[in-house]
Amino acid sequence: MPLLLHGLEPIHWAVAGTAIAAITLVLLFVANRRLGISTGLEDVCSLVLDRPYFRRSAVVSGRPWRLPFLAGLVLGGFLSASLGGGWSPFWSLGMLDRALALGPLGKLAWMFAGGLFIGFGTRLANGCTSGHGIFGMSNLEPASLAATITFMTSGILTTQLLYRVILQ
Repeated sequence: MPLLLHGLEPIHWAVAGTAIAAITLVLLFVANRRLGISTGLEDVCSLVLDRPYFRRSAVVSGRPWRLPFLAGLVLGGFLSASLGGGWSPFWSLGMLDRALALGPLGKLAWMFAGGLFIGFGTRLANGCTSGHGIFGMSNLEPASLAATITFMTSGILTTQLLYRVILQ
C-alpha cells in the first residue's frame, strides 16, 4: 500500500522493525536508557517552566541525551519528508471532513482535543505507546503489556466507532 502523501512505497516492516530494535538495544546497552518519547515533553517544559515538578532530578538528568534524541526525531522527520518528495501541510481529514464539515478552526480544536486525550492517557499509563509498546514489551514488563493492550483496544474501538457508526 503506498503512502498517503506522495504515493511512495513505505519501508518494509522488517527493515523498520529491525531499525527500531537496533535503536532500542543501543539505548539500553550503550547508554542504559529507556526508549520513550513522553518524558521528552517534560524535558522541553523544564527549559521554560520554573516548577518543582520540572526541576526533579529524573527530568533534569535526562536532558543531555533526551533533548538531542528529540531533536533527531524532528530532524529525521524533515529529512525523510525532503527525500520523499517534499512536505506541505494540508487540511483534509478524509471521511471526517465529509461527515462533520469542520472549518480550519474546528479541525484545530478537534486535533487539540485529541492531543489532550493522548496526553491524559500517557500520564495515566505512566508512559507513551513507544515506551510501553516497544521498550516495555521487549522487556516483558506486565505493566507495559497491560498498557499496550489498552492502547490497541482503545484505538481499534475508537476507529470502529468513528468509521462504522458515527461517520457512516
